[in-house]
Amino acid sequence: MNLTQALLHALKARGATEIFGIPGDFALPLFGAIEDANILPLYTLSHEPGLGFAADAAARARGGLGVAAVTYGAGALNMINPMAAAYAERVPLVMLSGAPAAHEASSGLLLHHQVKSLDSQWRLLEEVTVDRARLDDVRTAPALIARVLDQALRRSGPVYLEIPRDMPLQACDLSEPSPEQIIDRERVAACADELLERLSQARRPFMLIGVEIRRYGIEDKVAELARRLTLPVATTLMGRGLFAHCHGATLGTYLGLAGEPSLSEQVENSDGLLLMGAVVSDSNFAVSAQRIDFRHAIRVWQGRVEMGHHLYTDVPIDALVDAMLARVAKPPQLRETASPRPLPDVPAPEQPLDPSAIAAAVNQLMMVHGPMPVACDVGDCLFTALDLLPTDFLAPGYYATMGYGVPAGLGLQVSTGRRPLILVGDGAFQMTGWELGNARALGCDPVVLVFNNASWEMLRMFQPNSRFHDRGEWDFAAMAGGMGGVGYRVETVGELVRALALAHADRGRFQLLDLRLAPGVLSPTLQRFVAAVKRLSMRS
Repeated sequence: MNLTQALLHALKARGATEIFGIPGDFALPLFGAIEDANILPLYTLSHEPGLGFAADAAARARGGLGVAAVTYGAGALNMINPMAAAYAERVPLVMLSGAPAAHEASSGLLLHHQVKSLDSQWRLLEEVTVDRARLDDVRTAPALIARVLDQALRRSGPVYLEIPRDMPLQACDLSEPSPEQIIDRERVAACADELLERLSQARRPFMLIGVEIRRYGIEDKVAELARRLTLPVATTLMGRGLFAHCHGATLGTYLGLAGEPSLSEQVENSDGLLLMGAVVSDSNFAVSAQRIDFRHAIRVWQGRVEMGHHLYTDVPIDALVDAMLARVAKPPQLRETASPRPLPDVPAPEQPLDPSAIAAAVNQLMMVHGPMPVACDVGDCLFTALDLLPTDFLAPGYYATMGYGVPAGLGLQVSTGRRPLILVGDGAFQMTGWELGNARALGCDPVVLVFNNASWEMLRMFQPNSRFHDRGEWDFAAMAGGMGGVGYRVETVGELVRALALAHADRGRFQLLDLRLAPGVLSPTLQRFVAAVKRLSMRS
């Protein structure tokens, strides 16, 4: 067995089902060995940012590791932003990078792709990874592979493995799993007891759920815990899509002043607010009307549990949930009597497009044909997506990097086989939308909705007088055919309904709906969000 085969077996054992890659000369031996090994399929894209977002989405959508392989320097440094997004949003993304061989590193020559020093790449990636290793010795490689990959899963964060180009075919032993994490069961038990006691004493307990419960695969357990405790539940913005398959399990998404007033009131006035796996970030909480006092909330996050002035460390969230479930009796099984939902109202066919009409038409499509998983970019498409019916949902809600939606949709379909709906603004599409040209080779046929207002319109909301928001008119529908897809130019509600029906029925090639929105036409949720941010900033 060679080093590449040992690495691939270790990745597969930890949930990876494919590798997304872009080759380069320092990585050619690695890519050749991956292809020859035939252990994990290799899918190539066109630019490293899209590569990273596709691998990120694969990990989010199916669980386990997402894997991206690149070359040294120019390739790896293009991956810094996707790695940073994965670090911020707790995604176990593995970056494999080729590197100069030992004899090249000691030649005394500056090598192409080198920056300040040969280790510049290594030091930059320290900032956006939870662990890293250089596989330059086959004697230590198996243990390093196991440690780094297991850290990615245990800490739910990105990791980096550097592979000099003279190493991929070197004989190497199979990597074994790292020793099991030692959990202090007494500490977990004490924490569970105190947490349940605090909830029992609260007059208005409430559970607000976030991304970590998806990352650790405990969504069903947390849903059951909320049911046993009879806790009302909502998601954070980042947690949108959680409990999508549990009928009636959440009250919606908490958005403070930008959201449903009755839901915001319940969250902000809870005297037992349980933040389960939620990131305390501005995107989740900046528009809180009453500035939630997190000192009096219960926060379960990153292996820590904070309850007032009490702090428990080294308490894995999955172990805590198991301990709580063991302490709470299972209530009698209630028979769900879900009444069929009426089809959503869609505005008159001749009405010009607006985000509310887009959400209504998509909801009608999913009511008739079943839910589609959604990969979403940032901007008003993200706020429009909050009005969609519950479904699996991927978006960079905290890190908020543009360009995520299209490659994420491709990664989602490659890793799960499910056809996605992609929501993306025209500005973000200009960054990474061209990855759709790889859709046919990847076996993907997403339905892509491009919110085309010829502008960075969300940014314009915060600084309306600047001209640099203008993006010019791009005819995305006309471009689709050249990339192997079908394009529709959509200007009215009636055209949208027809285009969605045609797109849904046409399989085997991507479908792009170029949604023409007038300048200044925004979703009500984004308007409320911006108004709330401005109002709160004036107070501070």
